[in-house]
Amino acid sequence: MPAKPVPAPRRPWPQALLRALRLLGHVLRGLWTVRHHFPRWDEAERARRVQDWARRLLELLGVRLRVHGAPPPQGSLVVANHVSWLDIMAVDAVRPCRFIAKADVHRWPLLGALVAGAGTLFIERTSRRDALRVVHLAAERLQAGDVLAFFPEGTTSDGSTVLPFHANLLQAALATGRPVVPLGIAYRHASAPQQRHDAPVYVGDMTLLASLWRVLRAPDLAVELHWGAPQTAQGRDRRVWAADLRAEVARLAGLPPPCG
Repeated sequence: MPAKPVPAPRRPWPQALLRALRLLGHVLRGLWTVRHHFPRWDEAERARRVQDWARRLLELLGVRLRVHGAPPPQGSLVVANHVSWLDIMAVDAVRPCRFIAKADVHRWPLLGALVAGAGTLFIERTSRRDALRVVHLAAERLQAGDVLAFFPEGTTSDGSTVLPFHANLLQAALATGRPVVPLGIAYRHASAPQQRHDAPVYVGDMTLLASLWRVLRAPDLAVELHWGAPQTAQGRDRRVWAADLRAEVARLAGLPPPCG
């Protein structure tokens, strides 16, 4: 089990600023690609470009990527814990997915347009009608062979625990018989993998830009993706299945077993 976060050295602000300028150029090029090239590319080419773009973004941020286990097969639903806006980029760098995200993500500066262009399905979490709409749409995409991903906690945590899972979107997997793949996401010190890193944490009233600056100044940051084995409901209803998936995601992320 990883220890509590420890104080980390900070990258000098001039170096962080230079990285920020390079990152801005990368984001703008991504927006250009989404708007001018995605409409004429097929799904396979779009996925390849998204993966290349996400990998380069992690490089520009100075974030090392470590992957454990096998990425999900076609037509599966990925469920993961949620710590940071970086989660989406890290997953796409390994296995581009069509994410299901709360509508607020669409309003992120620049990144929101990129996430939308990559095919994200947005959901108004306070609207039951919209949740039903997204469940039906997700079921259609699973049957079409897409890999979907969402964060059942419904919000970000501080990375020390996995919050209770909302079960509604699991209905898409139940309705189609498609597998669900648990994923544990963990941020570590690159030079000390047993130590949890809190620079990417994006909670409370923190703004996206403030969180981005924290990441840019973190010189020893790694993100670990721990893929679990695909599983089906095997007679469980969605609430029981959600609780079991939460426990498995916590285990994969190296976090304590959920207690409530």
